[in-house]
Amino acid sequence: MSAFAHAIEALFADGFLARPVTIQPHDEAARDIPAMVRRADELASLGEASLWSEATRVDVRVSDWPAPRPGDTVVLDGAAHVIEGEPVRDRERLTWTLSLRAS
Repeated sequence: MSAFAHAIEALFADGFLARPVTIQPHDEAARDIPAMVRRADELASLGEASLWSEATRVDVRVSDWPAPRPGDTVVLDGAAHVIEGEPVRDRERLTWTLSLRAS
C-alpha cells in the first residue's frame, strides 16, 4: 500500500473528519460508509452576471463504493441527496468526489 493510500485510510478513520453516510446504489442494498462532507459556496459566471449557489460534495473511498453513478442516493443527516453529474476520481484513484443535489 502506498503512502497516499495509508494517508487516505487514516483520514477516513478519523471521526472528526469523516462521518457515516448511507448510500443507496441503484441495484444494491443501502449501507453506511464513511465520507468527507463539504458544503461550499460556488460562484459561476454567466456573461456579466455572477451566480451564487450552495454546493454539497462528498468524498468517499473507491474501496467503499467502487462504482457510484449519477442518480444513486446518499443520505446526509437524514436528508436524501442524489448524485448529480459524473463522479470524479482523484489522481491516485483512491477517492471519488460526488456532487449532490437534494432530492
